[in-house]
Amino acid sequence: MHTSLIFINGLALGAGLIVAIGAQNAYLLSRALRNQHQYAVALFCSITDASLICLGIFGMGYLVHALPDLLLWISWGGVVFLFIYGALSFKSAATNHYMEEDYSRSEYSLIKVLTVAASVSLLNPHVYLDTMILLGGISSQYLGSEKLWFGFGAVTASFIWFFGLACGARWLMPVFKKPMAWRILDSLIGIIMWSIAAGLITHISAM
Repeated sequence: MHTSLIFINGLALGAGLIVAIGAQNAYLLSRALRNQHQYAVALFCSITDASLICLGIFGMGYLVHALPDLLLWISWGGVVFLFIYGALSFKSAATNHYMEEDYSRSEYSLIKVLTVAASVSLLNPHVYLDTMILLGGISSQYLGSEKLWFGFGAVTASFIWFFGLACGARWLMPVFKKPMAWRILDSLIGIIMWSIAAGLITHISAM
């Protein structure tokens, strides 16, 4: 497979997993709206994700090499997870979501802001499932430099998303006050997840 396609696969999977609005993203949005160290939070979240992604990709690779049958189970587990994730996204798209903008100007120190960022990033079990287990398992189908390009794509998605939130939060908030914007976003996430699941099934069939 061409390296550019592998990079795009990593980018798409990383984006699909990270775009869902969770505690980490919501916290970054709240700091950005208050103009409180949002770029430091974005950098912290990006580096944290990148570290876990690299650990998952390279650590899981050695584990799968030692236990060949593990790849099959991880791949099917990824298919199930992605299918459920996509289904939940489509379900979310069918409901109304609102996000109220908070213009509170209370001051937070950099240390306090980063401490909370560490909590919402590292105390969330999903971050380990997404980065170390799912991305690590899927990366096992790639060899050598292909694995690097896949990881680079996933890491790039993290940096683009977090810094995009930090820079564009005030521009995005009026948009996401409308339920239709959430429906479109959730639908796109669902499509990405199911497309990746279909690709995994194709790969498993060829094993």
